[in-house]
Amino acid sequence: MSDQLTIKDIAKYCGVGVSTVSRAINDDPGISPKTKERVLKVVKKFHYVPNNSARNLKMQESNTVALIVRGIDNIFFQSMLDGFQNELYRNGYDFLFHLVDEKSNVAISAIELAKEKRLKGVIILGGMMENPSEDLEQLAVPYVLCTVAHSMYTPTPNVNLVAIDDAMESFKAVKYLIDKGHKRIAIISGREKDYAVGGQRLRGYKKALEGAGIPIDDDLIGYMREDIPEFTTENGYAVAKELLQRTDFTALYCISDMTAIGAYKAISEAGLSIPDDLSVIGFDGIDLGRFTIPALTTIKQPKDEMVKSSVDLLMKAINGDDTPRQLFYPASLLERESVR
Repeated sequence: MSDQLTIKDIAKYCGVGVSTVSRAINDDPGISPKTKERVLKVVKKFHYVPNNSARNLKMQESNTVALIVRGIDNIFFQSMLDGFQNELYRNGYDFLFHLVDEKSNVAISAIELAKEKRLKGVIILGGMMENPSEDLEQLAVPYVLCTVAHSMYTPTPNVNLVAIDDAMESFKAVKYLIDKGHKRIAIISGREKDYAVGGQRLRGYKKALEGAGIPIDDDLIGYMREDIPEFTTENGYAVAKELLQRTDFTALYCISDMTAIGAYKAISEAGLSIPDDLSVIGFDGIDLGRFTIPALTTIKQPKDEMVKSSVDLLMKAINGDDTPRQLFYPASLLERESVR
């Protein structure tokens, strides 16, 4: 019987993946000692001898995890890169940074990169996936989605995912303005057909207004321009100018800090003062917001916790834990000087 035993048989007997058995046999430092001991006991019990050619192929694998980023213009994502690199190094893995542009298919990029670089795992940061479990079905290594949006009209995907509740945190930002006495609250939202992050944060905006009995006024909703990169100062500046020319309001909610910083310039050019004439609140909590004049009040995303959890989930998956987990972290309100 032992002569016919395959690596798949060993994996099934141990209740782990084939790749986990291979890592145990090849003394991979990335596997947990407990899992390794359990697998090697079974290997010894059945006198399993690995196929040398397959084993040699496995040994050629790199010890690298790729961070695939969609939306490098987003300074919030940029601020997370060092954290990912440090956490992966701490866990004994090399770090590969891979950027994809807005028009690229993230899933295809991940699948091709994993094959080309013989990766141990992938973390995808940013962007949107409608059906990630289907899109990434051909990805042969474990993966985690960090702040990867899904459509607001579909259930939360059953994959390893780390994020915030965009609608709830957006509600928090707008309720803060309402509690300060504002009723004419404008928003710089995502693009008009954004049913992911932009759509979720717009939903939170509307829910806060409705909860306070304030009618929704479409003139107060500004969508990011299609011809300008998303979540940038340029887009915030352009949309804020349009809003200021179109209607009156006492507060402006921007769904990212960078668009808020762009809006500052449009507000200044209109001869208005922050916060005396117009209050502004952003979203993300990037360090740059501390240095605007006045300092930007914002919703701060817990980036350190999200980075660590993303890497922890990936390590679990690499070590044979096939249970997908969705972790949602609360953001916090940073009160500074831009709201009165």
